Amino acid sequence: MSARTHSRPLPATTRGVDIRLPWWALALPVLAFVALLALILHPTDAQAATGDPLITHFLERARELVTR
Repeated sequence: MSARTHSRPLPATTRGVDIRLPWWALALPVLAFVALLALILHPTDAQAATGDPLITHFLERARELVTR
């Protein structure tokens, strides 16, 4: 009984890999970086949102019920 012989694999190509990113793959991180940098440079512009008293009261009651 003879054993099967395997053919040699094809040699790897020597070409470089051609990968192209979409425009937004670079634009979104740059936009996020600029926005965070602007907040760091002008911290007075970053104001906390004022909460609605009804929502605040509801969240306090929910916290009390959960901690029981």
